[in-house]
Amino acid sequence: WVLRLENITVSLTGQYECTFATYPYGTKAAKIQLIVKAEEERHYLKKVWLKQTLEIPCLEDATSENLSTYPLKWLVGENGRKEELVTKEPSCPAVYRSSSMLYGQRVILGLNNTLKVFPTKITDDGRVFSCHVLYHPERVQKSSTTVRVFG
Repeated sequence: WVLRLENITVSLTGQYECTFATYPYGTKAAKIQLIVKAEEERHYLKKVWLKQTLEIPCLEDATSENLSTYPLKWLVGENGRKEELVTKEPSCPAVYRSSSMLYGQRVILGLNNTLKVFPTKITDDGRVFSCHVLYHPERVQKSSTTVRVFG
């Protein structure tokens, strides 16, 4: 027998029991304990000098091999609004969102899917850059980096 759960949420954490009748009489039962963990978003702070190159790794503890087989995207946010900067599908070139007024010509996806911003501007101060890696349609790993620009 198989228990199939869809639309998994943390609220599904708990003990599950399967009980069925046996022939000619009696019952059999099995119990499992399911623990559903919430997705973690890691937060970092990056300090950079004005007019220098800002380099932000996508996921600090993941190797480039791990990231190269999954779709990912870089976003920048401020005041609750997020703007997509670049997307990368496995075995495909990066796609840049050149419509960005602030970042259109200043961003590039570097080795190991590191986001590079050059030159840094004072308007970058306080911005939050986030990398989202889609391991599964319902499993996204996120890393957010707040930038501090010094003049």
